[in-house]
Amino acid sequence: MHQAALLGSALKDAQHYGWNIAHPVHHNWSEMAQAVQNYVKSLNWGHRVQLQDKKVKYFNVKGSFSDPHTIRGLTKGGKETILTAEKIVIATGGRPKYPTHVAGALEHGITSDDLFWLKESPGKTLVVGASYISLECAGFLTGIGLDTTVMMRSIPLRGFDQQMASLVTEYMESYGTKFLKKCIPTKVEKLESNRLQVTWKNTDSGTEEADSFDTVMWAVGRAPDTKALNLEAVGVKTNSETGKIIVDASEATSVPHIYAVGDITEGRPELTPTAIAAGKLLAQRLFGQSSELMDYDNVPTTVFTPLEYGCVGLSEEKAVQRYGSDNIEVYHAYYKPLEFTVAERDATQCYMKMVCLREREQRILGLHFIGPNAGEVIQGFALGIKCGATYPQLMKTVGIHPTCAEEITKLHITKRSGLDATVTGC
Repeated sequence: MHQAALLGSALKDAQHYGWNIAHPVHHNWSEMAQAVQNYVKSLNWGHRVQLQDKKVKYFNVKGSFSDPHTIRGLTKGGKETILTAEKIVIATGGRPKYPTHVAGALEHGITSDDLFWLKESPGKTLVVGASYISLECAGFLTGIGLDTTVMMRSIPLRGFDQQMASLVTEYMESYGTKFLKKCIPTKVEKLESNRLQVTWKNTDSGTEEADSFDTVMWAVGRAPDTKALNLEAVGVKTNSETGKIIVDASEATSVPHIYAVGDITEGRPELTPTAIAAGKLLAQRLFGQSSELMDYDNVPTTVFTPLEYGCVGLSEEKAVQRYGSDNIEVYHAYYKPLEFTVAERDATQCYMKMVCLREREQRILGLHFIGPNAGEVIQGFALGIKCGATYPQLMKTVGIHPTCAEEITKLHITKRSGLDATVTGC
């Protein structure tokens, strides 16, 4: 769906490159949704086939513990299956949360899980929350031409580098997404017209405001799907605040033969590739092929907002916190992607920075990049950073011209110098 929005932007750019495109251009939600949903269903089917090929028994049941070695499974029809095992791995993931304290939130709102399965366009949409899921959804809804508003209580992209987070939301605002900052929803009511009237409080001014929308989507965080597992009966300890399972470095829970991986585990990044990597290593350890533990440091990730933000390693704030501002050096640059030039697109928010230790070797602690194809850019540099790359090594790396990624190999202006970090010339 992000790709659908990028294609919409490309249609605008295309005219500058000599393509005659008839106006107005309309987006067909149903067509896109059907194609995306068919693809997701094919993936689900593919996984089931692969399980079968590997002789893995697949039970489509809802499981819970009846004792430390026994799982009781129930089908949708209520039929019971009992499974016993020497070792058990819990990987039930997370589900989007509803703010149940907001009147009408559950009855009238949807979550990101629902958005992707809508058959008809959501129309004018309010997205509540400032997580990456919220911003990604609001970004592609704006991109396909829908009137979209993001309501955020405090800061965007909590846990990410805040300078980068601000640039992401600034670009989104210039792109057409509206933002209601420092606002908290209080109620959602259905009007006779079937529209949803949302009332909220502006915590800055203390005033109450309201507007109507076709769809209200909650993106206020995810909760681990652990409540129905009957964990307390078998002694698996969870964090009482988050509901997440407490695990050690080997993914073992408080019960030695019960393990957990992925979004349900306390203090781990909520990222699919991380869970997959941890699961593979756990399988290898359980069956004596290896003793290697998952390394959760320097995990790269990308936020697929209209202008993408990719990062690996520490945020500037975390680096300062860990090493002190006198001991880190930040190299940065504002650059203009080649594809933005002819298209006369604004590149104000295209920015990158590299956080390094200041000592002689200048080991790279974090790399942050905002621009087109951020995921592709960061994935390559992630290897170097995982291997302990240093700033001098990066300076010996020859760039590929004319790419956005090559600007990383030319970073030379430090924040400390106070010099203008805008890239000039080619």
